[in-house]
Amino acid sequence: MVDLSQFTFIDLTHPLAFNIPHWGNGCGFQHKVELDYSDCTSEVKFRAQSLQMAAGIGTHMDAPLHCIPNGISIADIPLQSLIVPCRVIDVSDRATEHYCISTEDINRFENEYGTIPKESFVIFHTGWDKWWSQPEKYRNKLVFPSVSKDAAALLLTRDIVGIGIDTLSPDIGDSGFPVHQLILGAGKYIIENINNAKQLGALAHIIVLPIKIQGGTEAPIRLVGVKHKAISNISSKNSHTSL
Repeated sequence: MVDLSQFTFIDLTHPLAFNIPHWGNGCGFQHKVELDYSDCTSEVKFRAQSLQMAAGIGTHMDAPLHCIPNGISIADIPLQSLIVPCRVIDVSDRATEHYCISTEDINRFENEYGTIPKESFVIFHTGWDKWWSQPEKYRNKLVFPSVSKDAAALLLTRDIVGIGIDTLSPDIGDSGFPVHQLILGAGKYIIENINNAKQLGALAHIIVLPIKIQGGTEAPIRLVGVKHKAISNISSKNSHTSL
């Protein structure tokens, strides 16, 4: 039996609410009460709600089908790709709104922590999540820290399962979406609007729990970081094999 008390669990998910930042200009999320306790005629009183939202809202996942015809959907992503080792590349000390994560950032990380393992997930922590409660600042006319095409291509040589970032997208609004094309085109997935990545440290695991939508191109997720307490303070490249 696995002793869960030996692990620290970190919620990497922003809560969904009507006023959260999102890609479009309109309201991206609504939930309303359809039946309230006072109107319920049964002995046990219920409050029932309905949801209306874009699929790509809040902390969410893009499946290959999002921009690759005949790519796999949200429901087709195997569980073994959703519970995986994670590497967090922290560029928050230098990331401005125009910062574009480069191969140099990845090389710097690997020089310290070792080569990114096969079938792991890579999170880019830019610190942009600090603006989440200020939607206009977070959206910033679709200008925010992003990922370069070359950096995405380098990560594909590591055979990762996907990438994530704490902004609306790894591609800015007028970029032509090269990172989406590369990552999703390779059958990998993307997670956007990650929260609290700073708490993970460089080496951890993640559990990705999307709404399982048949034919879904995107889906809100609950993203959970997992760190073993005994090794949570380890930061040398000689210890990455134990994670």
